[in-house]
Amino acid sequence: MPTFHAIVWLDRSEAHVIHFDREHIAAQKIKSRSHHKAPGGHTGSHQGSGRGEGASGHHSAAGGHNSSDETYYHSIAEALKGVHEILITGPAQAKDEFKAHCTRHDKDIAKAIVGVISSDHPSDGQLVAMAKQYFLKYDQMNQKL
Repeated sequence: MPTFHAIVWLDRSEAHVIHFDREHIAAQKIKSRSHHKAPGGHTGSHQGSGRGEGASGHHSAAGGHNSSDETYYHSIAEALKGVHEILITGPAQAKDEFKAHCTRHDKDIAKAIVGVISSDHPSDGQLVAMAKQYFLKYDQMNQKL
């Protein structure tokens, strides 16, 4: 269902992609297939002699961890094709890693991302309410420019 707005809540294991307009809401869950998760929300291991080149899961120059699940992020981007304005939310770094993925691989989606905000794990109804409020303010601000 192509719509003008979408909100995505994601962490490293699951994404909730919600497309909506004034009359319709369509929600989809996308699960990560990666099994390379470490406790504490980090991908890879930071054990060893410091966090230098020898540690797996070290931070990449583009931000986030270099062992992120690119297939998972690509699946989320595919679910957002055709959306004009996207709000990304969630805990920790997955939301920022997804945005960086889009900047590198899915430029149309990256252009449509209008905001990235932190949140715990709201219900889908709370996500839609959050997004409607965000987009109302965003659209009003852009009309003034």
